[in-house]
Amino acid sequence: MNENLFASFIPPTILGLPAAVLIILFPPLLIPTSKYLINNRLITTQQWLIKLTSKQMMTMHNTKGRTWSLMLVSLIIFIATTNLLGLLPHSFTPTTQLSMNLAMAVPLWAGAVIMGFRSKIKNALAHFLPQGTPTPLIPMLVIIETISLLIQPMALAVRLTANITAGHLLMHLIGSATLAMSTINLPSTLIIFTILILLTILEIAVALIQAYVFTLLVSLYLHDNT
Repeated sequence: MNENLFASFIPPTILGLPAAVLIILFPPLLIPTSKYLINNRLITTQQWLIKLTSKQMMTMHNTKGRTWSLMLVSLIIFIATTNLLGLLPHSFTPTTQLSMNLAMAVPLWAGAVIMGFRSKIKNALAHFLPQGTPTPLIPMLVIIETISLLIQPMALAVRLTANITAGHLLMHLIGSATLAMSTINLPSTLIIFTILILLTILEIAVALIQAYVFTLLVSLYLHDNT
């Protein structure tokens, strides 16, 4: 185990060059593709999951919003595979970096907001001032709504970063405790190791759920602006 608790969150380097780009490009290579007319079970299951996810996210969108379906499906697959690969020992998880999550959240949020201002500017501006607002409260509410709009991409990025980082830290701490207790008390070691296995299963679920939540929130922002 690493002596430094936060060593696993340091971006790796190869010969002094950052290797984060190679790590980010690696997950798409693991997605299987088929060149045959009849697919195997793995490809069929993959296509079924993609169809189910895209149908669930795109049902509420109109024709203009559904043009984002390929981007949103690619986003959820990328985040999910990156999160799952980060659970492997001695691996680096790019989604624990706030800068990367902001790089995903800000362009998608900005694209949805700009589309809203271009297609239906009256409805977009109406969000800044709820109907029936007393006149003295208008300036304050406009400022509050503007701040809440601008903070949306930050909330997206921080939510993903915090959940993935917290899970990795907890697994690191429990793994260190298991290693330390292995030479002291065997029954306690078995109990802690069982907890570690259960936590690993939970983190697999969290990795998939956070990918879905991130993409779903982007989809909701898009729905509000189309």
